[in-house]
Amino acid sequence: MRFKPADLPDLTGKTAIVTGANSGIGWHTANVLAAHGAEVVLACRNVELAEQAAARISGNTRVVELDLASLESVRRFADDWSGPLDLLINNAGVMWPPHYRETADGHELQFGTNHLGHFALTGRLLPALLEAPHPRVVTVASIAHHDGSPKLLEQNPKEGYRSTEYYGNSKLANLLFGLELHRRAIAAGSKLTSTVAHPGVSSTNLFTSRDGRGSHWLVRTFAPAVMPVVLQSAARGADATLYAATLAEPGSYTGPTGRMEFRGPIGPAKLSRHARDEGLAADLWALSEQVTGVSFAL
Repeated sequence: MRFKPADLPDLTGKTAIVTGANSGIGWHTANVLAAHGAEVVLACRNVELAEQAAARISGNTRVVELDLASLESVRRFADDWSGPLDLLINNAGVMWPPHYRETADGHELQFGTNHLGHFALTGRLLPALLEAPHPRVVTVASIAHHDGSPKLLEQNPKEGYRSTEYYGNSKLANLLFGLELHRRAIAAGSKLTSTVAHPGVSSTNLFTSRDGRGSHWLVRTFAPAVMPVVLQSAARGADATLYAATLAEPGSYTGPTGRMEFRGPIGPAKLSRHARDEGLAADLWALSEQVTGVSFAL
């Protein structure tokens, strides 16, 4: 049976956080969760845009500032949180900055935002997650993880900067983290579940952002007209995340199953050999704890 957002269960009484929910796949994810009864927190860097996005959602939402490129912002967000958290969706991301950039803490922007920020956020929100009866963490990866390698342990150094390779490293880190979190939760006898999803290739502002490929005027000019024709919609891109959040088996990695996993029905997704490397996952976990100062008491 092909998954549809209408297949989601009733989420009344559940609380969810979606990072990067002011546009694209994050917004569609938040919109569907709210439509099924969840209280959804749009955790975004730009509060003004997030408020505008929340106004377009029919349901129970609120906006809280969160900049994943700042570990201090992550700490403040988690410190201000109160009450049980049923669902955390690590969705926000930065893709292909044309030049080397750093987070507020001095990490390469893609690795620092996409992986370290979400690692720290999940760890700091763990007490709230464990207050919920059936907590789940969903981490959004990408088919670009196939471009990643064990060099991710070097944290994407400035020398030899290559935006696509470094993006692949950050997405491989997302996948390694989500699967390792599942293994550690099982080993600890924790009720927490962790899943990973990828959206395929979707028409979102990641392609047109001035922080990425959109820094070139040709991309900004022609991409908005071309993308809706060539790529699947952001709404369809959210399907894998929604499935992973509610119906997927714990520890699974899901995404579109069509040609090259660009689009198609949601099902099991293909892992690169590095994504299956549990030793690499353990090394990344240790590095991430050291760099962020955040540990997980599962």
